[in-house]
Amino acid sequence: MNAKRLGFFTRLLDEASAGERYRLATEQIVAAERHGFDSAWVAQHHFHEAEGGLPAPLVFLAQVAARTSRIRLGTGIITLPLENPVRVAEDTAVLDLLSGGRLEIGLGTGGTPSAFAAFGLDSAERSEIFGRHLRVLLDAWGGRPLDGGDTRLYPAAPQLLGRLWQATFSVAGGARAGAAGDGLMLSRTQPRPASAPDASLADLQNPIVDAYLAALPAGIEPRILGSRSVFVADDRAEARHFAECGLRRQADRFAAAGRGAPADTLDELIAAFDVHLGTPEEVIASLAADTTLERVTDLVVQVHSVDPPHPLILRSIELVAQQVAPALGWARRAATDGIRVAAAR
Repeated sequence: MNAKRLGFFTRLLDEASAGERYRLATEQIVAAERHGFDSAWVAQHHFHEAEGGLPAPLVFLAQVAARTSRIRLGTGIITLPLENPVRVAEDTAVLDLLSGGRLEIGLGTGGTPSAFAAFGLDSAERSEIFGRHLRVLLDAWGGRPLDGGDTRLYPAAPQLLGRLWQATFSVAGGARAGAAGDGLMLSRTQPRPASAPDASLADLQNPIVDAYLAALPAGIEPRILGSRSVFVADDRAEARHFAECGLRRQADRFAAAGRGAPADTLDELIAAFDVHLGTPEEVIASLAADTTLERVTDLVVQVHSVDPPHPLILRSIELVAQQVAPALGWARRAATDGIRVAAAR
């Protein structure tokens, strides 16, 4: 496996109040930096605390930037159709300066239909809105006039053009990200088509990678992020106990939403939610069998959908850095090592 960079991802789903969730997630990212992780990513979710606890990722990352010094800070994702793109441009420009140039920006169409309705938008128009907002965002970062005259972004942020990532479930989305020269973000799990209900995650994601690489312009370095649900524990029984709790809870939410329970036994739930868990040796073997991960440049781990208690998240971060990731080809970088050269757009 060629996992050149290692990331930690959180949906901020600790069993706690909102303020406590933010405090715990900050501690987890600080721990990830201490153990040598290259990046930390947070998700944006509006309104539904069981899906994700953070509607304002750039605000959160600003305070994380003050607590860290090296780890890169990313959004996975900002739901761009629900945002004012000029304000996104301004906030990301300021945050990148405050963090010392450590910001990575993942974008997507995302969001539930009810979230779109709360913003006065039609979910069916999300792709069209995304495209329109993206053009404004790129113009702002690129220093182009925003009003037909001479109103331009301040502070200027052309460096962010080379730090954009697109999340997708589709081959067409992979081709779109590649043609733009952006990074490709692959999810920890994704729905199986009715024609292939037993397809592996690699079966679904390798064609997306193929399309991305085929569309990538010559001379642009590939950036492929593979997010995976990973929970590493010292004891197999402990890992399975918390998996039973977390995955059953997730299955119940699926059922309540009318989507049906994806499985019955714990092992079936682990497979249905594409979770890698157990001792370091078990997780190494499980991740090594995922052929998509042989092709990623960034392996990013998250504990969702298991969502164990905070001390076990910290221990999982430690075990990933000390045992799992090195066995899969990751090497801890010196603090002065760069992550990548930003590509001009």
